[in-house]
Amino acid sequence: MKTPSTVSLLNVALLLGLVTIGYNIIEGTVSIWFGLNDDTLALLGFGVDSLVEVISGAGIVHATLRMRKSPIESRDLFERQALRITGCSFYLLAAGMVLGALLNVLQGSRPVTTVPGILVSFVSIATMWWLMSAKMKVGKALHSEAIIADANCTKTCLLLSVVLLASSVLYELFHVGLVDAVGSAGIAWFAWKEGKESLKTARSGKLGCCCGGSCTGS
Repeated sequence: MKTPSTVSLLNVALLLGLVTIGYNIIEGTVSIWFGLNDDTLALLGFGVDSLVEVISGAGIVHATLRMRKSPIESRDLFERQALRITGCSFYLLAAGMVLGALLNVLQGSRPVTTVPGILVSFVSIATMWWLMSAKMKVGKALHSEAIIADANCTKTCLLLSVVLLASSVLYELFHVGLVDAVGSAGIAWFAWKEGKESLKTARSGKLGCCCGGSCTGS
């Protein structure tokens, strides 16, 4: 039987998962809109990545709901399917980003501005840092590998935001189109790693999350 404190912590974990999904939907929509309008491939890819994270987030929220009923030791069919869809989507994103970056370099394309990328990345860094810290605190309090793993996945989103910030700032300073292509390649690398590890986790059924090559779990 769960204690009131345990129930309260699980409710907080569920709320954090829902906030993550809601934020990623908003962030992804805004990033894609500005990425398309300003011809910023890095921001566009970042936005697509955010929307893909929504699928993964749905699986995490589902797992938290299961934890509220009883302890869990492995992922169920819904969570594994969400991971498979997430993994395939990340692979497609990585391929699209690499192809787009190559075309932009060959055509000499360059963004109109990367100021929106700077603003989005600053907001994202602050939000992901807060979410990561809060999830880690709740996960350790509950001794839950699943929630701690989710916190580590949020850390990967934080690192992606740093990549976007770096490429956006450098472009605004030097206005060299290659900078946006390099930033896009960086996002593609993270997407490929996330896709690979999502599919690996789906096959194993373990609760841990392997994001950006950093694997945790039971």
